[in-house]
Order: sequence, then C-alpha cells, then structure tokens
Amino acid sequence: MSTIHQEATFSAPPSRIYKVLTDLKEFSEATGAPASGEATEGSAFTAFGGHITGRHLELVPDRRVVQGWRAKTWPEGIYSIVRFELRPDGGGTKLVFDQEAFPEGEKEHLAGGWTKMYWENISKHVG
Repeated sequence: MSTIHQEATFSAPPSRIYKVLTDLKEFSEATGAPASGEATEGSAFTAFGGHITGRHLELVPDRRVVQGWRAKTWPEGIYSIVRFELRPDGGGTKLVFDQEAFPEGEKEHLAGGWTKMYWENISKHVG
C-alpha cells in the first residue's frame, strides 16, 4: 500500500496549528480557498471549494487530527486516511504527517500538494 510521510515545522504552538487544521474558517483563510464543516469528531468537511471532502475521525485538541479524506476526482467510495500529529518544538510545532490508502499513481501529486497547499500556506498564515 502506498503511503506518504512528511514532517513540517511551524513557528506557532500546537494549539494554533490544530486550530488551522480543524477550524474550517481559519483553514480557508490560511489556504485562500473555500472550506466548510464543523470542527467536531465525526463531522463532515469540504476543502478547496469541494475538491476535497472528508470526515474528522479523531480529534485530540492540540495533539492529533485523523481524517477520512478524498479528492473529487477519485473513484467513488475511495477514502484515504490522513493523520496529523502535533508535537511541541521549542516555541513552535513539529507536525508529523502520514497519508495511506490513496489510488495508485496519486503519490507524487498528493505529496507535492501537501507541501504547497498545506505546509507553505499554514506557515505563511501563522507567521
């Protein structure tokens, strides 16, 4: 099974990064793209104007976010699991990210997308 593992460091504390990942209004501000949904375990969300849909599977405030996640272009019923682990790192945050169970041939595109659409935008947003 294909997996993606990435790590990113942010100057903001884990509580701030957690909020950007779970508060869809904040996420939308960070990425500059429409997002909607609730920041509660089990709730559905959309991101990037509906290109991404998913559900929050596990939310551990300031520590972990686990989502069932899919791109609109994927075959029906295909969901990937994405896991964001947040660890204090001095005054900032070390984010450890893993994604598994995505369609064959998507790895390179997804890996680049996480860096460009998530880590770079969140880094700019939190300062």
